[in-house]
Amino acid sequence: MDNNNLRRIIIATVISFIFFVAYDYFVLQPQMVKKGEANGTQPQKVVTHKGSEKIQNSIGSRNSPATTSVKSRVVAVIEGKEFKIEVDQWGRVSSFILRQHKFNEKGKQLQLISPDSPKPWEIRLKDEKLNRELYQTPVEVSSSSLNLNGKSQTLTITHKLPSGGEIKKVVTIYPDGHYTLKVEARGVGEYLISPGLRPQGAVDNLTIHGVLVKLKSGKLRIIEDGDAEPERFSDAIVVAGFDRYYTSLFFSKGGFPVVIGSKNGNPVPFVELKGNGEFTGYIGPKYVDRLASIDRELIDVVQYGLGTFFARNLFLLLDWLYKVVHSWALAIILLVILVRLVLFPLTWKGMVSMYKLKELAPKLKEIQEKYKKDPTTLQKKMMELYKKHNANPLGGCLPLLLQIPIFYGIYKLLLYSIELKGAHFLWIKDLSEMDPYFILPILMGITMYLHQKLTPTNFQDPMQEKVFKFLPLLFTFLMATFPAGLVLYWTTNNLLSLLQQWIINKLMEHRKMEVQK
Repeated sequence: MDNNNLRRIIIATVISFIFFVAYDYFVLQPQMVKKGEANGTQPQKVVTHKGSEKIQNSIGSRNSPATTSVKSRVVAVIEGKEFKIEVDQWGRVSSFILRQHKFNEKGKQLQLISPDSPKPWEIRLKDEKLNRELYQTPVEVSSSSLNLNGKSQTLTITHKLPSGGEIKKVVTIYPDGHYTLKVEARGVGEYLISPGLRPQGAVDNLTIHGVLVKLKSGKLRIIEDGDAEPERFSDAIVVAGFDRYYTSLFFSKGGFPVVIGSKNGNPVPFVELKGNGEFTGYIGPKYVDRLASIDRELIDVVQYGLGTFFARNLFLLLDWLYKVVHSWALAIILLVILVRLVLFPLTWKGMVSMYKLKELAPKLKEIQEKYKKDPTTLQKKMMELYKKHNANPLGGCLPLLLQIPIFYGIYKLLLYSIELKGAHFLWIKDLSEMDPYFILPILMGITMYLHQKLTPTNFQDPMQEKVFKFLPLLFTFLMATFPAGLVLYWTTNNLLSLLQQWIINKLMEHRKMEVQK
């Protein structure tokens, strides 16, 4: 393969990667949101899933609190350092507000609970008559106000039906937002209880959102907004409504049956019970460490879309670096350095090969002119020349190809990791958002251009040379709207490449002068 073909490979690789990321950013994810957008004027999604009508009817949405004429009122308030919970007269979490400033939206504290039903802890009885009784009778609570003050508190919520049935929910809430929920039921038959619809805190055109079900087997089922059909799972251990950054979930190692309904194509999660039940629950940000501290099975609630396995492990490395330096920006820079160190032998060898190819350009041109009518001999002579001078025409490709999945993984973890939301770096207030002043994208474009100037090239095709020179400008415009953390990664990578190429050029020039002496 000649140097001209090598350039074709590099250009094709870079442009293909740009297309891949841009298509994901501007086309695929917006389509997901359009499918998931729902309002009162949209028709109910028609389903063909076997038994779907039975499942949908078992949810009994017509008997939900949303259809009653009684206005919801707050009967209990639970306050912690990070959040404030309100429980309404139906025994549901009607409000969950995050108090930390980093979660604020438009200057207001973030409300995670959707105005729609079901809400967390909401119960629906399969017996329609009993269900009507349930929502005509307000609950009794053990306390109207609880303050966590750094320790757990317990709230007992009791539904007493006029016909004699009773449901008691004993909820122990912890300062980090997780809780245990024990349900004792008698005289009500089969019923459903919900972890709530997915939070409404971070639904955008970049990320997936909906419901995740994890089975005892470890298999995951992700039902995205817009794609839901009624389903039943008999052996789930996790059911979680989730958006980009937040979740509301139930978990039990013992397992439980899950019923997923569909409302305007969006998933509606419930757990199906008869008699007593017990769960661990959580409402709040999808912090990996926090979910893991509850149980490691919950780590899967943090999904990164395509390439989740790679992005998750990359995040664990980045998180470890953060815990060392206490700065996400420095952690990203250190990650670049680690990647460069791992790839150093390949990168060094590739850069040296590129320099040698430039030096061999006159001889290559002679061979091409001499054997232009004999392609077989031409390739043979070129390979002999490469071998004689220990030059590899593919040497510059491998390091670039190996960095592409890392770059894509960084892009994904910056989109989905709540840990990086609000992370500062110099003038940048949030590494998970675009640079508002476009300074980093411009620096990235400049460093890419300077690296090109230092990199030995030998283009035979003028059009390829023009395309190659246009790449810094193309990358600058593309990266202008990408997360600043991603642009920081690529800019740092460019700076290290620039330094390494400068050193190699100096060394090779020195060797050349020594040989000439």
